[in-house]
Amino acid sequence: MNSAVSVTQKQLTELLLNTAVIRPVFIWGAPGIGKSSLVEQFAAQVGLPCVSLLGSQLAPEDILGVPQIVDGTSRFCPPGMIARKEPYCLFLDELNACSHEVQKSFYSLIHERRIGEYQLPEGSIVIGAGNRAQDSAIVKPLSSALINRMFHVQLRVSFQEWLNWAFENGLHPLVLEYLQVRPDHLWSQPPKTEEPFSTPRSWHMLSDALYEFGENLTHEWVGILAHGSLTPHHASQFKAFHKQLSGRYQLNKIIEGEMSFPHAPEDRDVLYFLSQSFRAQIIKELPAQKQEVTDAHKRFAHRAKALIKELSSISLEMAQMVVAKHGEGNALPDWFMVEIVRDLPRLVDRKEA
Repeated sequence: MNSAVSVTQKQLTELLLNTAVIRPVFIWGAPGIGKSSLVEQFAAQVGLPCVSLLGSQLAPEDILGVPQIVDGTSRFCPPGMIARKEPYCLFLDELNACSHEVQKSFYSLIHERRIGEYQLPEGSIVIGAGNRAQDSAIVKPLSSALINRMFHVQLRVSFQEWLNWAFENGLHPLVLEYLQVRPDHLWSQPPKTEEPFSTPRSWHMLSDALYEFGENLTHEWVGILAHGSLTPHHASQFKAFHKQLSGRYQLNKIIEGEMSFPHAPEDRDVLYFLSQSFRAQIIKELPAQKQEVTDAHKRFAHRAKALIKELSSISLEMAQMVVAKHGEGNALPDWFMVEIVRDLPRLVDRKEA
């Protein structure tokens, strides 16, 4: 399901506090962005135990229970983890990954909070979640009857909210430092091929692995761990970032004029990382609209142009990468590009040739 409106992690918590207590809510979103953990946090916040069921692993009898003969008549007895006496939060994860037969067994549970003769205790909450078809996940279409029984919301990744959470929960310093330089690498679209891809969850996994290696963490192991959890491009950049930290090149010192971009062939991976980071820094520092430019912005723009010229003398390819447009919403400001065309015409002409 696609929605024109999406919410951040913080907004989702507020929505659940005001909506899930009266109506079942279904959370849509890409894999690994924190849907499950947010529901668990919400349940703890309202003081309810959270019971999670994984839709992709359920059969109808896992919900409806099995029939038993009681006083000469059959009666379905729902499983003990569902048939509780005290109110709780029932989380139906990957609900849209289960079969249509299992989906039908959820109808009365979601609509009436009832399974056969068993009624969920007063104050119980039902929340569903699932991935989207465009995320290359295992999904099955939800029936219109089931869709119409729930309130739907789409979750998106908010870098700043995630970063605040990451600091509070003590993620590995390497992960925190890298993502502050490259916030655009927090999440990537799931690939069509079978390979790791970057999500808040995979960065958390990488953080745990880095901590486990402790003092035994070498540059080689950083690369192995990164490629085992992140998008290949992000993993290569993370490895170069680690090499750059342990070496002598730092972007802030390059921008401040205390050092230059690396020239040596063996530092090409570091040069690539620094070039990408430099581009991201330009986009971050300079406003999109020229009328918003201050004297500080002008000074930074002047320094940035000098560095692009310096970079082009080392690697024209890297300099072109800095000024090239990389998709909608990921381009240098137009007013700055006008200055690049004016002051560095050969660089832009070659790029467009």
